[in-house]
Formats: sequence, structure tokens, C-alpha cells
Amino acid sequence: MPIDRLPAAALILAALAAGPISAQQDYPRRAITIIAPFSPGTGIDILARTCGQKLSQRWGVPVVVDNKPGASGNIGTELAARAAGDGYTLMMTATAFALNPALSKKSRYDPLKSFTPVSLIATGVLSFAINANTPAADIGQFVALAKSNPGKLNYASTGNGTPQHLTMELFKLTTATAITHVPYKGAAEATKDLAGGYVDAMILPVHTVAPLVHAGKVRLLAVLSDEPSSVFPNVPTLKEAGYPEVESSVWYGLMAPASTPADIVRRLNGEISAILALADVKEILAKQGLSPAGGEPERLSRLVRTELERWRRVIAEAKIRAD
Repeated sequence: MPIDRLPAAALILAALAAGPISAQQDYPRRAITIIAPFSPGTGIDILARTCGQKLSQRWGVPVVVDNKPGASGNIGTELAARAAGDGYTLMMTATAFALNPALSKKSRYDPLKSFTPVSLIATGVLSFAINANTPAADIGQFVALAKSNPGKLNYASTGNGTPQHLTMELFKLTTATAITHVPYKGAAEATKDLAGGYVDAMILPVHTVAPLVHAGKVRLLAVLSDEPSSVFPNVPTLKEAGYPEVESSVWYGLMAPASTPADIVRRLNGEISAILALADVKEILAKQGLSPAGGEPERLSRLVRTELERWRRVIAEAKIRAD
């Protein structure tokens, strides 16, 4: 019998048997925007443009990166949280995504409820560095030096509430040491003063500090990753030194608004996994000192939950306030 002569009930049963219509059947059919909550040229911006270009090539639709810097990433993040959950607005984010709500009760987004994770994009290794004149050959000696001189040693950070600041505060809580915080407005000046001997210590990415280590201006006492760094394989981890609680890293992730359909999220996740496996993408990440991550969306979800819980505790115990 021709389908146009089937009884209405039969047509309904046939549709139910076929299952629900997938939201991704015609996705994407127009331009996609990736919001980058920081300025052009930053790590988030570079990763957003790299992934966006590859998605555009694979899908044949424009992918536009929209930089919305300001308020430590909050402006762009809040804008992305209010976007329609249709897969056409995404957000590239990083470690600060879980730090900002933990640091300020005025945050207008909830990292666990306002977004749905798409994929963990990349991770980077952090290191514990001291200037060459600080009299400590290893992390144990540095802790002993700090305990015998409470408040006299200092450390630089890229600003109050940044990952470097909070990670060092976690180190201080773990080791029961008093080390004075010297906040800077950016990484360049802080790193310069570390190398110049104006500050004693700093937490910073391995690839950033590598030239200074090779020049003999800075010493690495430890890396904060679970495994040794491929750049400095002989430098121990803090875990090996007896401080596993201080494991920390730089990370980047792709998010979508919370109401984005699950099948669109799965398709995006699959495409991102394929993109992160490309040789030229790995090369771009390596230049930033990053390793491709990938994995199911739940991997990023677990990371955000862990980060939020940990930094809320550190902020409360160290009595840290937002600027």
C-alpha cells in the first residue's frame, strides 16, 4: 500500500519505531562561533583558532572566533552561558573557568550547571622554579629554608587569583610554610624578576621557564605533573618529593551552553578527537608547551568538578579574595 494511504495510526507507529529525529542530522548548516574569553594571541585564542579552522575544513561551514576578554575571562564566559544551546555557539576555556566562581561569589555562571563539556583539548606541565641565587638544591631544602625564615622568602605570580597564585598557596598550606606573595600584572614582568633575582620562587609552565633554565638564571626544583616532564626528565615531581596534594596543571577545554543536545555534543567530541590526532595540530600544541588531551566529555566534567572543589578549599583556607 502506498505510504500516503496508510492509516494515521500506522504512520505514527512507524515514526516511533524509527526512533527520535536526531538534532545533528542537519548540523551544522550555518556558521559556528567559538567565544574566546581572553585576548588574541593568548593560549585560549590560539587553540580556538586551531580547532575552529579544522572544524571549518571538515564541515564546510565558517567557524568564527569571537574574542571577549575582560574580568579574568568572566565577560566572555557569561556571554557564552547565555547563548542558545543549539551547537552554534561554543567556548574555548581554561583553568580560570573553575577558579573564578571559586574566587568570587558574584560570578554569574555556574561551571557545573551553565555549560555542558565537549572535550578536554590540551594540558600543560607546571614547574616549581627558583632564581639561581636562592640557596636550595631541591624542594626539601627550599621547604626547610622557608620554615627557618618565615615570611622572608617571596614568590611571584601573574596576579591575584591566578592558577600560579593559588597553586603556590596550596603548596604553602601543604608544607606549612610562610612565603610572601608578590603579584604582578602579567607573566613577562614576573618571569623577568624571577630571573633577575628580585623574587625567590614562582610556579610557571615548563616551556616558559625552559630558556631561563638553560641560561643558568633559574633552577627547577620540581614539576607539578603526575609524571616527569619530557622537557626536563631528570627533574622530580612534587609527588615524588612527598607532596602529591600539590599536583596541578594548565588545561584547556571546549564547552557548549548547558542546553545543547547530547547528539550534537557527541558529534563535536568525535570531530575534536580526530582533530587532536592530526600531526600539524600536535605541532601547534607542542609550540605552546601543551599535549593533546581529548577523551569523552565526562573527562572534562570530572576535571572541572575536581578543580572547583580543590580551589574552593584553598581559597577558604588561605583567605584569598578577588581583586
